[in-house]
Amino acid sequence: MENQINYYKIERDEWRNFYKDHIPDLTEEELERIKSLNDQISLKDVADIYLPMVHLLGMFMKHQQALQQDQAKFLGIKTHKVPFILGIAGSVAVGKSTTARLLKNLLAEVYPHKKVQLITTDGFIYPNALLKKKGIMARKGFPESYDMPRLIKFVNDVKNGIPAKAPVYSHKVYDIVADKFDIIDKPDILIVEGINVLQLPSHEPIYVSDFFDFSIYVDAKESYIKRWYLERFGLLLDTAFKDPTNYYYPYAIGDRKAAFKMAARVWQEVNHPNLLDYILPTKNRADLIVVKGKDHLIKELKLRKY
Repeated sequence: MENQINYYKIERDEWRNFYKDHIPDLTEEELERIKSLNDQISLKDVADIYLPMVHLLGMFMKHQQALQQDQAKFLGIKTHKVPFILGIAGSVAVGKSTTARLLKNLLAEVYPHKKVQLITTDGFIYPNALLKKKGIMARKGFPESYDMPRLIKFVNDVKNGIPAKAPVYSHKVYDIVADKFDIIDKPDILIVEGINVLQLPSHEPIYVSDFFDFSIYVDAKESYIKRWYLERFGLLLDTAFKDPTNYYYPYAIGDRKAAFKMAARVWQEVNHPNLLDYILPTKNRADLIVVKGKDHLIKELKLRKY
């Protein structure tokens, strides 16, 4: 374990020894359904990385509950249920969705009496029609393309036990699905996943991360992430040609070389500046940084000191 200024740097071989008491009943088939399109993860990763992570989250949940009870006692009021909110951030294509879904599955299995729910902040991107009206369609994914007041109200409602509706985003049509919502109703644990969950919106008095009890940033070198992004794009083309309603259909049935040129341009003009200017600067706000190597394998973890 290496001692850094704000974090303990922990190599994979050391991290995997922190907790081995519980082995979940997770099959390869279930793992395939959980992971993102081109992400690589194995049951060994679950045992080595994610089980110690779930144990760590359990410690923070106990601390949160104890603090709530102490605060209620201090104020002389009745303790009420407050959900534990976990934020998961990172670049496009880095594998944060896989991390979020896997943690949801493991937390529900390790804590069977707790209600675990998951939402992605993609649903809080403005609809394409509104982005076009605002003249920021080319900035889709940048901070100004999100309805941050709505996202903050949503998380605030959840924290206060109020049933809340999260809009649904479809990567198939590349837009918000009209009149479709995920209902978040009094969960014990809510996972909020998205590129922007640790960002600091300039015109809001509070941030989404103010509501988090723990946060994770999934990290990798940009050269790796760009390659994963282009690999995923290729896999999307391999299926999109069957569905004319799919956003990627025109690229799938057209010239493949031209399609990949377009994808590389999108990375350079959209994802690259968004990562450097808005996503990467939030990394050191996370409680835990998960560092992936070029093969998607998690190499090390950085845990904030307390």
